Amino acid sequence: MSKLLSVKELHIKLAEAEGAKASAALKAQAAEEAEKKAFIEHLLAPSGLTDEQASEKASLIIGRAMDNGLTSVQVLRFPNHICTDSGRAINQVEEGWEKTLTGLPKEIYEFWKRKLRPLGYHIRYHIVDYPGGMPGDVAITLSWG
Repeated sequence: MSKLLSVKELHIKLAEAEGAKASAALKAQAAEEAEKKAFIEHLLAPSGLTDEQASEKASLIIGRAMDNGLTSVQVLRFPNHICTDSGRAINQVEEGWEKTLTGLPKEIYEFWKRKLRPLGYHIRYHIVDYPGGMPGDVAITLSWG
């Protein structure tokens, strides 16, 4: 036979359940923040790829896109604050915007300039979202059509 709980006991159980939910939400938020931090650190660290290795990766990405009938592919999406001006020059399409790049986005641009542009490929860095009306993430799109 189950015991009927008092209202006070119900309130205690409810408070415990809400506390457990809040604790789980905080843990999930902390894990998400740690993941974002690791991603940013990855973006800012040198990739260590040689031009040959980067060419192999580019060839695979382009090949998959071509197999799917595409003439462009998004290569990377990254937070605007990776740029020295938080993506302002990219958003305004200012001359010299590429000088605001750092880390992996800069490496990709330099690889394109050295190896892919002479082959006729185009690259575009553009803001892809505007949270709260402000520039957000930047996408790098490689195209050949």
